[in-house]
Amino acid sequence: MSKHSVVYISNNDNKTQLIKDITSGRYFPELASVKGAIFSEITINRYIEEELRHGRFNVQTDSHNSLKNSSEGERKRALLNHILSNTLPDYLILDSVFDCLDIETQSKIQHVLAEISRDTQIIQIATRKRDFLPFINEVYTVEGNHLKRYKNAKVKDNTYFINALPRPYKLEFGTFDILISLRNLNLSYGERPILKGVSWEIKSNEFWQLIGPNGSGKSTILSLISGDNPKGYMQDMTLFGMKKGNGETVWDIKKHIGFYSSEMLRGFKRRDTIESMIVSGFLDSIGLYKYPTDVQLKIARQWIALLNMTHIKDKSFHFLSSGHKRLVLIARAMVKHPPLLILDEPTNGLDDQDALIFSELVNKIAKESNTSIIYVSHRKEDYINPDFIYELFPSEMGSIGKISKVK
Repeated sequence: MSKHSVVYISNNDNKTQLIKDITSGRYFPELASVKGAIFSEITINRYIEEELRHGRFNVQTDSHNSLKNSSEGERKRALLNHILSNTLPDYLILDSVFDCLDIETQSKIQHVLAEISRDTQIIQIATRKRDFLPFINEVYTVEGNHLKRYKNAKVKDNTYFINALPRPYKLEFGTFDILISLRNLNLSYGERPILKGVSWEIKSNEFWQLIGPNGSGKSTILSLISGDNPKGYMQDMTLFGMKKGNGETVWDIKKHIGFYSSEMLRGFKRRDTIESMIVSGFLDSIGLYKYPTDVQLKIARQWIALLNMTHIKDKSFHFLSSGHKRLVLIARAMVKHPPLLILDEPTNGLDDQDALIFSELVNKIAKESNTSIIYVSHRKEDYINPDFIYELFPSEMGSIGKISKVK
């Protein structure tokens, strides 16, 4: 059998074409005449299309939800189970296999892949070195129309953001010593306990990482903090000086929060310019429906200069790379310097270089603003430097929380 291989790419490479070149036998001639399977978001999207168009639910998730209504982690587990439930393929292409998965699930999948690698050739496509499967020794990159042996070059760590962080043009928010206070939260969905005795206090200008495995309650906590969860009215919480259940509206809470999730990239389908996207952060709108003030436009252009995008400020946001889109959406969330910035799995899908640049911006915001940050993830991102960690540990009675200070 041919050796297993990693193809290490950046997000500038054409992944769809790469998969076609692999399956056709162009890069690995032995694959042209054998049966293979593809583990990829591209495959998942094809199954979702079948669900929507034809009502076919060929891939089953653990919770028996449709793929469309499942989390990215659930979709990945379901697809892998689907592939392995049939006769093992002669080769398996793995595309960004570990994104959206917690450490325990990654370890289990790694063990399964090591087992099937005895009989199935593994071709891994990866944008992060940390995801290389340990049993693979052959690493390639794509140069032109050819695969080349990868030389272990260091990711460039030059300072990307030279300018100072733009300042807000007016103070829109009150001053809070304690932004978020959660006291002894106990929450269940039906018979399923989610949180058990969770207490957490977030003060002004603190940088937190919220971490925990899939299903531990991270999203539940975010929905409580943002005011979206109706079960919050039964809990002892104070959000931005407002005791939950004392007549506040969801908007009263949300206006204090800047929010970014990698899922947001799916939602922005309009072709507004980069400048319009950032200016719209002042208006809390998707798209620009009225002309901004001169001061708002000035601050938006300061953010554009910080992002090194002045020369492309009139380019459509729609055509930016995934990495550059995230920088723009962070600037959009920060133009008013909200008291709290929530980053939900922000580096999912980024390659190594873009993850380094994105993390530099997050660290800069933490250092140069009074905005508190909650960075939510399944695992530690080497480049992001929080001050505190709130970790959730699942149990039969619901997840419990533990606070630690980063050394």
